[in-house]
Amino acid sequence: MIVDCYTHTWETPEQLGRCLPPDGGTSAGASQCLDPRLTGVNRHLASAKPADATFVLGFKSQYLDAEIPNERVASYVSQHPECLIGFAGVDPSRPSEAIAELRRAHDELGMKGVAVAPAAQDFHPSNSQAMLVYAEAADLQLPVLFHTGVCLSSAIKLEYARPVLLDEVARELPGLKMIIAHLGCPWVDETLLLLAKHENVYAEISWLPDQPWHAYQALLGANQLGVTDKLLFGSGFPQTTVSHCIEELYELAHLVQGTTLPNIPRERLRGIVERDALSLLGITMPVSRAAIPATSSPGGDY
Repeated sequence: MIVDCYTHTWETPEQLGRCLPPDGGTSAGASQCLDPRLTGVNRHLASAKPADATFVLGFKSQYLDAEIPNERVASYVSQHPECLIGFAGVDPSRPSEAIAELRRAHDELGMKGVAVAPAAQDFHPSNSQAMLVYAEAADLQLPVLFHTGVCLSSAIKLEYARPVLLDEVARELPGLKMIIAHLGCPWVDETLLLLAKHENVYAEISWLPDQPWHAYQALLGANQLGVTDKLLFGSGFPQTTVSHCIEELYELAHLVQGTTLPNIPRERLRGIVERDALSLLGITMPVSRAAIPATSSPGGDY
């Protein structure tokens, strides 16, 4: 099974508020990603091939005046519930509102997870108010994805982006399933230690496939620490596609050929691509999807 654990969609760039990079998203790549015509469900499904399931993340930040409404995400994934999975965006800087929205997203909208972004929401990841929100997610058995690391908006507060700040969360709520986005880049070593230390902490690897040297160093470190089984696949749509990311990952097996540098075993890379994140995170899919045999990755062709 291939599960894409990190994708977004939006209707207008205005929904992203001050999340945009310093150039306002005017570069060629950013402009293409911000075009709402390229983030519709048909484009999403085409870009998701050959993934069996895809997480679609909501987002809300009072601090950045940004919101991809959960109703929008729920409506979006309802068009293809056999393969699209909604994660509710909540803002723990307003804990009462966040808890109420979390419950509504679970009970009424059918969301299967939660997405938060401390650096983009202006709160310390383990402050007492945020912990109440995480505790509610744990009670509802909803995994929480933490946007950490990479973000080029000048408004982002990097002091709240470091993965090590999630250590207290994992200690205090050991039953909470946690996903660290982008392997916590650039603080990969902190993320790897958290993966080794805590049973229910995982990390997805979007952004890395297009940074081969960073990806090599990060995944080599994960392999040497014995935590590649805690790594989940993620593409980062609409910036890229699943098939492109898979190709780039498998290319890492050849990156250091002809040198004395250690190689990353191909089976470790395939394990990341084909990891059953749904089972690890306790997410159930409709019977129609469960009855379909898992798709093999195209790795054998690369």
